Amino acid sequence: MLEIFKSNEERHLTRVEEISKGSWVNMVHPSEDEIIRVASETGIAVDFIKDALDDEERPRVEKEDGIVYIIVDYPYITHDESGFPIYETIPVGIIQTANCIITVSLKETPVLNEFKLNRVKEFYTFKKTRFALQILYVISIYYLRYLKQINKKTNEIERELHQSMKNKELYAFLALEKSLVYFTTSLKSNKVVLAKIMRFNYLKMYEEDKDLLEDVIIENTQAIEMAETYSSILSGMMDAFASIISNNLNMVMKFLTSITIILSFPTMVASFYGMNVDLPFQHNPFAFFLAISMAVLLAGLTAFIFWKKKYF
Repeated sequence: MLEIFKSNEERHLTRVEEISKGSWVNMVHPSEDEIIRVASETGIAVDFIKDALDDEERPRVEKEDGIVYIIVDYPYITHDESGFPIYETIPVGIIQTANCIITVSLKETPVLNEFKLNRVKEFYTFKKTRFALQILYVISIYYLRYLKQINKKTNEIERELHQSMKNKELYAFLALEKSLVYFTTSLKSNKVVLAKIMRFNYLKMYEEDKDLLEDVIIENTQAIEMAETYSSILSGMMDAFASIISNNLNMVMKFLTSITIILSFPTMVASFYGMNVDLPFQHNPFAFFLAISMAVLLAGLTAFIFWKKKYF
């Protein structure tokens, strides 16, 4: 999909058909024809567009012939078969040319939808440097937003695990831990890109742009710290619940073993008095009740001893 936007004279975002100076070209899983068209009209490298469409591409920034190429990871949500949210990251390419700015992504992203819906203040397509920095800022905000969702989801699963130990909740914990690993790795890679932009002046920035870049770095750093904190908490919770599950299993096994021992005494008494040989009190009219009483006494005494020792 290929979309072209431009801020009009009233500085409202409108959709246009042709790539012109001050426009924003948004490419979402573009076709080969769309890639060739944008590359030929803007002079950018086809390979970079295709790099941004590779979900395994690592974040980086480079400048060639006056064109700045930036790739960073942004967060997005998918769902598994049961509807449980899975948080992952995917690259987005930001290309700044002399006349326009181009964004390339493999999937539709809510990050860029914020701009298409005019939800970002002071956003104009002709302010290319500021637009690029605003994209990076919104990406950091979405990381923080999704991290809070992960933390909230973790608390919900923890409450469920307190009530019942099921594999479903444990698998959910594993999925969230995996998401935090993705987030931490991508955020640290984005941090390197932001540091290079700040250090080597890849983008021509005014003073307010530098302030915005510093805000982006601060938000990204905060997201890294949150991701690492939540990851440590989640890892500790996983270890704790693993110990709890193991302890519960030991308690169940101890209880079942105690019951087996208690029930073995009535079985032994019944076995002895079931032999086809002469037995004590076999001619006594109360022999059956004596055998039952002996079995109950032995089982009760054993149960009392186990109870005092807190075996169950």
